[in-house]
Amino acid sequence: MNPPSEGRRELDSVVINVELTLVSIIQGVALFFLTDNARALISTRQWGTFPYVAAGLCVIFIFWSRSIIHTFTLIKWPLEFGHNFFYIACALGEAILFSRLDSPLAWFQLSAAYAGIVWLLFIYDMRLIHARIAESRDDSERALYARAMSDQLLNIRLLVPLLLVFIGYLFYTSRYFTAIAPLLLRSRRTN
Repeated sequence: MNPPSEGRRELDSVVINVELTLVSIIQGVALFFLTDNARALISTRQWGTFPYVAAGLCVIFIFWSRSIIHTFTLIKWPLEFGHNFFYIACALGEAILFSRLDSPLAWFQLSAAYAGIVWLLFIYDMRLIHARIAESRDDSERALYARAMSDQLLNIRLLVPLLLVFIGYLFYTSRYFTAIAPLLLRSRRTN
């Protein structure tokens, strides 16, 4: 296969810069919502929300770092609008999630919805991996894209579904507790 032309390399560079800028901006927006909501809760001394603030920060760290790795690995010309629209949808999901730091049930429900969006992003991005594999020129590129494919499939088949199951179980536990709370209260009154 022929090496990419100078024009193609220039367009690849522009697309990578667009992607890096987008990722940084949308995670900055998500961080604003996390910070703003955390500030309000900490100022009223709602210390029980701190684990959700820390979890929110981890969500931002994970999304940002995965996005950067993804950009350096797979992003090239032409600009992939669908992929970037998923990034924007994820930022919206994070912003909404971070608005519920004070409500554990809502936090876990929204976390499940957010995980679902991320899972769809992993599935959608398989297109990018297949495109890179098809245009790879040597063994080093094929090895890189095979590794990316392996990681993507691990996330699609196991990691994100496990996260959804975990969140689902927490939702179940919360509903179970809500159902038995009156029984617990009545049982304590009779003793």
